[in-house]
Amino acid sequence: MIHQFPELCSQPFILACSAGIDSVVLAHLCKEIGLDFALAHCNFKLRGAASQADASFVEELAKQFSVPFFSTSFNTETYAKTQKCSVQMAARTLRYEWFETLIETSRYAYLVTAHHRDDALETMLINLSRGTGIEGLLGVPKKRKYIIRPMLPFSRQEIASYAKKQKIEWLEDSSNKETKYLRNKIRHELLPLIESLHPTALHNVAQTQKYLEQTATLSHLYIDQLRAQLFHNTPTAISIDLENLLSQTALNASLYGLFSPYGFSDSAAIIGICEGASGKKLLSDTHILLKDRRNLLLYAKEQLSSSEEAYYISEDCPAITTPISMEFTDGKEAAVPQNPFEITVDKTLLHFPLVLRHIKEGDLFYPVGMTGKKKLSKYLRDEKIDVFSKSSLWILADAKDRIVWVVGLRADRRFQVHSKTNQFLCLKTLS
Repeated sequence: MIHQFPELCSQPFILACSAGIDSVVLAHLCKEIGLDFALAHCNFKLRGAASQADASFVEELAKQFSVPFFSTSFNTETYAKTQKCSVQMAARTLRYEWFETLIETSRYAYLVTAHHRDDALETMLINLSRGTGIEGLLGVPKKRKYIIRPMLPFSRQEIASYAKKQKIEWLEDSSNKETKYLRNKIRHELLPLIESLHPTALHNVAQTQKYLEQTATLSHLYIDQLRAQLFHNTPTAISIDLENLLSQTALNASLYGLFSPYGFSDSAAIIGICEGASGKKLLSDTHILLKDRRNLLLYAKEQLSSSEEAYYISEDCPAITTPISMEFTDGKEAAVPQNPFEITVDKTLLHFPLVLRHIKEGDLFYPVGMTGKKKLSKYLRDEKIDVFSKSSLWILADAKDRIVWVVGLRADRRFQVHSKTNQFLCLKTLS
């Protein structure tokens, strides 16, 4: 345990303890080694007095070990009905949300759980029955974020033998024997059947998981290289060339590997937008994936700015830093713009305060270098500005809501300096 996870020797952690044999044995091992840990227990109120007995047992164990004790209780069945999920899923969600809160609000760096080899095999078979790739066949990961599972190399039988030898006491959860739950059905019916096929059958399945873990490592290396080759960062999004993307071998697996970290795990749906019309998009909890002509654009939702944002700039304001950095410099003569991120206008033609805002429907302006007026939406289409870049553009308008500058792109010629201009205002964005 220590060789695999040396961080447990140097940093304090919380050990999730149910009062069952696995977590109690792990608690004894951590105490014997002399690690800095606390015990945490969840009472799901599913077994009446037995649930309370579990909580009291773990509290007494914490006192025996002279370690801190955290506890909480949940109305699990009510939560399951409200969220329309199974009791098992409700319990899992509630406990891990609580564990995360503990980690965030305490001095403890990690959460340690007592999942063992049989748990990993059960998870593998559950995932296999539901349809899965390599990740699902790996079962339970040894470490994910702040969660560490040091007991995975050991079987349930090995843990039980150790507990008996060391005369360790624990409480048995009677619901573990019920086969109405899928995991218990696999534990009590399917695993014994697999074990009966061959004396080392379960060991061989566990060994297969180790081989799959190595295969998954190679797969991740390939996907990382592929992502570096195909994903190109722009100021507003990640751009992926469609032709190159769709030419990859093992396309479905490649798409899953490339996009699942962003919340897109359905390869068929990704192919669907690739083959669809420009503007077609997919949404995940965190990202948007959009087809834009010959590219896919991947954009984080949190980067999208609210279209209702507006920032007012008074006549005597020299600079702003929110939402973007801009300088406003008065002058007696026109400054020659050095790049697209600065313009000079005739200050007498402006009505203050100026307003910095996003694009809105119906915006019109008179682009410098063009004749007549133009809808801003059409101008941006002609300039091939994608939807994500469009959403992050800023418009500088005056108090009459006349567009002065599509910041960084094009000024409005109504405010251009001319031979009789005697008040100049230089507008400059700062990187």
